[in-house]
Amino acid sequence: MKLLNKIIPPNKKEAYHEIIFEADTPRGKIFDIALILLILASVTIVMLETVKSIDLKFHTLFKVLEWVFTIVFTIEYLLRLHVTKRPMKYATSFFGIIDLLAILPSFLGLFLIGSQIESLLVIRALRLLRVFRVLKMVSFLRHGKIILVALKQSAPKILVFLFFIVILTVVFGSVMYLVEGTTNSKFSSIPESIYWAIVTLTTVGYGDISPTTPLGKFLASCVMIIGYAIIAVPTGIVSSELINAGSDDEITSTQVCRYCSHEGHDEEAKYCKKCGELLNEENPSTNDLF
Repeated sequence: MKLLNKIIPPNKKEAYHEIIFEADTPRGKIFDIALILLILASVTIVMLETVKSIDLKFHTLFKVLEWVFTIVFTIEYLLRLHVTKRPMKYATSFFGIIDLLAILPSFLGLFLIGSQIESLLVIRALRLLRVFRVLKMVSFLRHGKIILVALKQSAPKILVFLFFIVILTVVFGSVMYLVEGTTNSKFSSIPESIYWAIVTLTTVGYGDISPTTPLGKFLASCVMIIGYAIIAVPTGIVSSELINAGSDDEITSTQVCRYCSHEGHDEEAKYCKKCGELLNEENPSTNDLF
């Protein structure tokens, strides 16, 4: 904490908050663009490491760069905690959790040698969601919020639907076991038959298990036709909720609350719509930081 206070004194936190969390200022936009470029480079290196021919040539370089990116992202994460008035609010927010998960695999890899856990660093790609704020694509945030609301409202209906599907696959699997079990070695048990029912009902059709008797083929045909009908059900549920979730509330600002880290407010908003705190207490200038 003392080291962070030396890097960013308490009286400069407001100004640095504008740079680190906002994209409305020139320096804030430069910070976010540089961060996005680092994330892209980091994700690219993680993917290239999985290509053996490339990794054999540049393994050492990849490891060095991976730790450079990890250190940079760790410092950035600590600075975000430091300039926020309520660090735990940011740490438990969506982006706070993503930022933490983006650096954990490298440190866990020190203790879990040979576990390939470093491959989880591709989760850093989720941090690219900040590009919507950087490019002023705030309307996309509104549409994303509508989708989340629709999914939340349709969740009970979809859960009931999934419960019905589970029962249906158990019934179909059990019947198919009775029909094919004595003549077809692939339907060796009810669980195997349920697996076939799931693959067939979802219209995936791997083909590794298939009926051979006339009655089994007839039952399989019925399951396939029912599968096509079932696909339309969750689509209709979510679509109707999307229509109902449409809102006239436009998100026109990229302002981030210093207290709860809530992002996306109206342009003229003075108070956070989530926690009610004042958004701009001192109206700091980013041109006078040092």
